[in-house]
Parts: sequence; structure tokens; C-alpha cells
Amino acid sequence: MISLDSKTLPANINIHLLPTPKFKTVLVTVLLQQVLEKELAAQTALIPAVLERGTGKYPSFRDLKIRLEELYGAELGADVSKKGERQILSFSLEMVNDKFAPGEKLLRQGLLILRDVISDPYLENGVFKRDYVYQEKEQLAKEIKGLINDKVSYALERCIQEMCSAERFGVYRYGSIEELERVSAEGLYEYYRSLLKENPIDIFVVGEVDPKETFDLIQETFNFPRSGEPVRFPPVEVHNIPGEVRYHEERLPVNQGKLTLGYRTNTSYRDEDYVPLMFYNGILGGFPHSKLFQNVREKASLAYYSFSRLEKHKGIQLIGSGIEVKNYQQALEIILEQVELIRKGKITREEMENTRRALISMYKVVGDSPYNLVNFYMDGLIGEREEGIDYFIRKIEDVREDNVVEIAHRVHLDTVYFLRSQGEERGEES
Repeated sequence: MISLDSKTLPANINIHLLPTPKFKTVLVTVLLQQVLEKELAAQTALIPAVLERGTGKYPSFRDLKIRLEELYGAELGADVSKKGERQILSFSLEMVNDKFAPGEKLLRQGLLILRDVISDPYLENGVFKRDYVYQEKEQLAKEIKGLINDKVSYALERCIQEMCSAERFGVYRYGSIEELERVSAEGLYEYYRSLLKENPIDIFVVGEVDPKETFDLIQETFNFPRSGEPVRFPPVEVHNIPGEVRYHEERLPVNQGKLTLGYRTNTSYRDEDYVPLMFYNGILGGFPHSKLFQNVREKASLAYYSFSRLEKHKGIQLIGSGIEVKNYQQALEIILEQVELIRKGKITREEMENTRRALISMYKVVGDSPYNLVNFYMDGLIGEREEGIDYFIRKIEDVREDNVVEIAHRVHLDTVYFLRSQGEERGEES
């Protein structure tokens, strides 16, 4: 399997090479981390879009595209994601491997473009171009407002916001409209300069490359000034046993109710018991063979969909179901029953083995995509885990029923959120 080869530059930039002949391209991804804060999230989310608009050498997106086409159609991407209580700004460039274009030195040229996007943005009067900032603010506002159009994602996000209202994790990855409106070109540029100078930067390279040459090339290219020591982020609160379950109901013009349950797992990616937690989630609602899908959707016919998923760095599990409003109480009871069955050890051999196969298959396909590989190893950096894919597969093979039951007893219901229509009344206990 592919193994990580890492090195830290004098400027406190971490380079991680994943040398493999599996891909015909080379992917370079630069990840800049920031703590997730309500007051900072919107401007943090805005930065990648503004930077992608142009550089000092290529002042417009069109100029950048023309230059990328000259590199055999290299693809540039910029985005922001949320992992635990961090926002991750990502800048990626995927290009043809040098061995397919002898003498072109595509990797060197590509790295120079990526460096310029990150460290030499197009400026007017010493700040980000105001038109670029204004246009990207409008686009980001559409993204934030548009969440409500995807009712499944909206219900999950609202459950998180209610559940973690006093925690950083309750902040939406794109921030809020209120904070976005306050962003100016001047303020955004000064904020980005401080990020680039002080915050953790990791560079991943995936492809068939020579490690020493690539390390030297990145050190030569990414030579912009940085402070001596990157900022340190506060620890993430994972261990939390809630008191009374909180219930929240929201009414919107929807055709289908969205019932979402938020659980505290008290286990995160950095913990040794994370693999049994994955197993628990898989048995409960991670796959088509899981208890939620089989019993809530298939047998009881109470849900259009029913699943569970983990937020690995925060120690949260979310259960999502689409139901008729009148079936609220019955659906809630059956969902809670599935959770209780696992706590009592009511797990079939078939559920164990199907989950084992599904999890192993999930890890085996990670290596089929350079982007998935970067995401896997970035999770390892945030979770302070150095193990590779093979380690997790071995751990999955060793999980037994009692490991799952032990984990189940650490999982506690925190919040029940129900998105429902404005008219029909929900079913209640008689």
C-alpha cells in the first residue's frame, strides 16, 4: 500500500509525499488550516474563491485558464471544508506526470502557478480587487442561502447547530450572511496575510514522483516568508454526556418531514476505539444492510430514507430519516429501538460480517483516488494518527461483537430535531 513520506520545511510548511505509479497524473494539494469561529468562518470561506480569480502574473481567471491549458489541461481547484472544529482551505492542481511530457517540467511549472495563487494574489491599490471580493461575496451568499433548498442537508446542519450552539462545531462551514456582509476587500486581505504567515500549511503530492527531487522542488518554490511557529488550535471537546434530551421543531413548506437525531459518541478519530465506533455506525445505519434501513424503511415502511453517519473529529453521530409528519412518534420509537438493540447485544452474525466487508471495501477503494488519499491522510494529521490504510483494515478484521456493544454504551442521545410541514399535525403517543 501507499505510505506517507513527510518533511517539514524551515518555514514550517509540512510536505507529505505519496509516491505511487498508480496514477498518470500528479496531484498537488495545499491545505491551510484555521480554527472554526463564528466571527471568522465567512471570510475564511471566501478566501479560496477570491484567490482563484487571479494572480499578479495572471490577473484574471481567464488568464489562469489559458496558462493551465498550456500545461496539457492542468486542473486548478480551490475550496473550503470543515473537519471537526477546523476550517480547511484547499488549493489543488492536478497535471500530467512529467514522464508523459519529457522536457516540459510540468511539475515545476504547476507548482509555480499554485504558489502564485496562494502567495501572490491579484491586488488593486494594495488589497484584493474589490470587484472580485464583491462578486464572490454574492456567490457565497447564494451558497449559504441555498442550503435550505436541500432539505436533507439542511435538517442535518440545523440539528448540529442546535446541538452545538455553544461550541465551535455549531458554526456552518461557510459562515453566516451577517458576518459575510461585514467583509471588506481591505479587511479580507489583511486577514489572509495573517493566515498565510502563521497558520499550519500542509502540502500533499500524490503520483509517480522522485521523493528527493520533489522535496527540493517544493522547498525552492514555496519560499514565501512565514513566522517561526504556527498558531496552535484549542483542543476539541469530544467527551460530553448530555443531561435531558433536547427537542427542536421547525416548520417550513415541505412535503416530507425530516427527523434528525444527534448523538454524542464520546469517541473521536484519534481514539483507539474509533474502529469499533465505525463498526457500530455501520451496523446501525451506515449501509443498506443496517438496522435503520432494514427496520425503519423496509419492514415498517415508515421512512423514505434512514441512515446514520459519524463526524469523526468531533465525536458526533447523526441519524437522518425522511418521514410522513403523522408518523413522527412511531418512527422515533423504532429508531430508538434499533439503538437499544445494539446496546443489548442484539446483533446478528450476518450484520457483523456484512459490516466488516463493507468497511474493508470502503478502505480498499481509498487508494483508487488521489483526492481520497489526501483526505485520508489529512484526517490522520488532524486526528494525530500516523497509521495507514492497512492498519485500519487489520483493526476492522479484529472487531468482535463485544467491542461494538462496549462502544454502544458510550453513545448518548443529545438532540432530536424535526423539520416538518406547516399544516399536518404529527403523530403523538396516545
